[in-house]
Amino acid sequence: MAPEARTENIRGEGVSGVLHCTGETSPRGLVLTHGAGGNRDSALLVALAREFAAHGFAVLRCDLPFRQSRPHGPPRPGEATRDREGLAIALEVLRRHGCSQRVVGGQSYGGRQASMLVADHPELAAGLLLLSYPLHPPGKPAQLRTQHFPQLRVPALFVEGTRDPFGTVEELSAAVQLIPAQTSILKLEGVGHDLGFGRKRPAIPDLPARVLAAATAIFR
Repeated sequence: MAPEARTENIRGEGVSGVLHCTGETSPRGLVLTHGAGGNRDSALLVALAREFAAHGFAVLRCDLPFRQSRPHGPPRPGEATRDREGLAIALEVLRRHGCSQRVVGGQSYGGRQASMLVADHPELAAGLLLLSYPLHPPGKPAQLRTQHFPQLRVPALFVEGTRDPFGTVEELSAAVQLIPAQTSILKLEGVGHDLGFGRKRPAIPDLPARVLAAATAIFR
């Protein structure tokens, strides 16, 4: 039986997060972060962190620098570069923890910043886990946020609800053709941008297990 995962608060050097790990060195690491209106304690991130940690990953769910600066409100114009720098620091924390294979991602805005970071610095991560990627603003399908997709060189797993106003599964399927690396889309029926975790009870109770299975298949 695998050792039970524990949590440890990580703070300093630009990082504020919670590390889920078994206490043993794991080669597999995952940095998870939140969307524009959330924080590291969102129900979705906590559920995923627990699931991945229970199966041998060291998982650091962290607040982006804009959220470290203030507890509420979305990121302001000009803060994205600093947020990407924060994700790079979080990946370095996992490297120091002994994780040689590191995946980075997050929900919505956080996932977008992770993908932009890895497009510019592919050496930082071995894969991307993108939850409800904000393909375009709601109601504005022409304003695609895919300019950096052709620079992505690592495997990317997209987790997408069929009721997401930030992009349909069909739109996302077309967009990922721009990525010259392996991609996979985990399609979740009947849920929106929050992937069903905006409720007291998750709309899809086995979602963490399904995400883990899809991630294990693509991040080898």
